[in-house]
Amino acid sequence: MTTCTAVFDIGKTNKKLVLFDDSFHIVQEFGVVFPETTDEDGFPCDDLPKLNEWMRQMWRELEQNQSYQVRALNFTTYGASLVHLNDRDEPITPLYSYLKPFPEDLAAHFYGQYGEPLALATQTASPPLGMLNSGLQLYWLKHRKPDVFRQIHTSLHFPQYCAFLFTGQKVSEYTSIGCHTALWDFQKQDYHAWVHEEGLLPLLPPIHTPPLLGHTRFRDGLIPVGTGLHDSSAALIPYLKRNTDPFLLLSTGTWCITLNPFARQPLTSEELQQDCLQFFTSDGAIVKAARLFTGNEHNHWVRQLAEHYEKAPAYYQTVRFNAQLLRTAEPFTSSPTSMGTLAYGERADAGRIDLTAFDTYEAAYHTLVADMAARQTVSVRLAGEGLRGHCRLYVDGGFCRNDVFMQVLNRLLPDLEVVASEENQGTALGAAMLMQRIEGLRD
Repeated sequence: MTTCTAVFDIGKTNKKLVLFDDSFHIVQEFGVVFPETTDEDGFPCDDLPKLNEWMRQMWRELEQNQSYQVRALNFTTYGASLVHLNDRDEPITPLYSYLKPFPEDLAAHFYGQYGEPLALATQTASPPLGMLNSGLQLYWLKHRKPDVFRQIHTSLHFPQYCAFLFTGQKVSEYTSIGCHTALWDFQKQDYHAWVHEEGLLPLLPPIHTPPLLGHTRFRDGLIPVGTGLHDSSAALIPYLKRNTDPFLLLSTGTWCITLNPFARQPLTSEELQQDCLQFFTSDGAIVKAARLFTGNEHNHWVRQLAEHYEKAPAYYQTVRFNAQLLRTAEPFTSSPTSMGTLAYGERADAGRIDLTAFDTYEAAYHTLVADMAARQTVSVRLAGEGLRGHCRLYVDGGFCRNDVFMQVLNRLLPDLEVVASEENQGTALGAAMLMQRIEGLRD
């Protein structure tokens, strides 16, 4: 029987349960992809009841599997999402998507009352992003769905909701509070004044900093359960444990986020306008970050390419780097120095691209990736504060296995050593490693 740490790693697309042994090697991984449901306004969102049942079912199956003895459990999920509970601790709203449009008139009212968008963004290290500023989801509920808002007893960030399911404990936590929520005043190190003025603070549980939240039953005993953390912050943990010299981490997925835990300069208004922000580590230290919606854009265009060239949807995985194709590449969707073709929630317009200009799928794909990598380079340099003092860029997530992307990125960043991460499931690994601080767990 293998002793292991279990982590529920809930992404926007893939939901996983990952088991790590005492040396933090993956011993088993279970995954599922759920079709989205819709909220009361008809906008797509994650199916929270189905996710809840899947997590409980996976836990029951794990208890019945005599191959593993689970010693600890933790969670990592995507951010910008809140679960709202009534006084019986039942979810009373859908898990609203951060891509849901925020009403323009309500945004104007909010900023008219609490300050200009860039001023507020500077204080909260959160570019004005509508529902992606998850604090504004509460503001939206209060002002647009008051009957629902009055029923809210507790609002939990998504990772802490998952932990609540197994412990019954309700807390807030730094990595979730700090991920572009617009809730936290980074200058005052407290919830922002607007949160107090709107009377939202009673809905937000106390901040809990230890990695241990409580315990849950596993077979005939109790095991420790972590507080849960935001996936981008979780991804940093393995690298912080293994590096003393400054480095950058490019965590890739639906969002591609460059993380700099060694940043020293405060965010400027110009950086905020280019989608720079600040995160927290699990112990409350500030991390500078810059984001692009690269994974979402990539997924859209490979579907278009597959249809046009009559290839399988995953054909891009077979494409290997060809320097000759790169030399003939022209910007696919925009200037390579622009900060991003697709904003959050925006869908690319295939009509803008004449795919007949490319003789082969491979030629079109090289051009697409070269353009995305060029814009990613701008984002990396922003987070890296000009890259002074940094010598290594780790790339983890899906794009680290993309030969074309890695080769192009390496050529565009000659002043950095670009390293494809050898870690598999880096966000889940970070959540597992955090549990080793708990007394009784092996370091």
